[in-house]
Amino acid sequence: MTSIAEESKFVELVRGWLVSLPHDLKIAFDAMDDENLPRPAREAAAGVIAYVVSPNDAVSDRNDAIVSYADDVVLLRLALQKALIAGEDEQTFRDRFPELFEGLDEHLGLCRSIMGELMTWLEAKVPSLHAIDYKGKKITKYLDNEDAREKLFDDGLVFRTDYPVDEKTITDKLKKSATILDAMTRRRQEEARAKGAKLAVAAKA
Repeated sequence: MTSIAEESKFVELVRGWLVSLPHDLKIAFDAMDDENLPRPAREAAAGVIAYVVSPNDAVSDRNDAIVSYADDVVLLRLALQKALIAGEDEQTFRDRFPELFEGLDEHLGLCRSIMGELMTWLEAKVPSLHAIDYKGKKITKYLDNEDAREKLFDDGLVFRTDYPVDEKTITDKLKKSATILDAMTRRRQEEARAKGAKLAVAAKA
């Protein structure tokens, strides 16, 4: 059982993450471009960028446009935490961005206690981020091909420009942990339906 204080802290945490997503996405781009980082770390960063900026085609309005980004902000931190967990170069990168990495282990621990299976769902995505197909290209293409990389950067810029969340909207829209958990549950269900539809098509082929 979680306490009211924990739930309130979780809501405040996710509110802050939602507001800072455009900035945090830029940090992920910095990780993707940092040639001092190991290749797997850079691929994980590119993969989570693709996940965040990809449109969710399953639902045209993404239900509530504010909290629908909650899975993105948690997954971005899970991916960067795992990719940059060890090594001198990784630590140097983390030290450049204390606003994202400071206290991250504790913050993700709070998410696990509140989110339960939803956190397990997001954590299971991390190992396969490097294998995401984005606009018909493998993630490695966005590291190795300058034109592809520029297109991903442009998509990130469009995402950050059009992002609908700010301090005012988040205060009005997000007051309870159930709002976040319901949005993530819908996203997981949409993903499962889309995957089931693809499997059905493949079975008929």
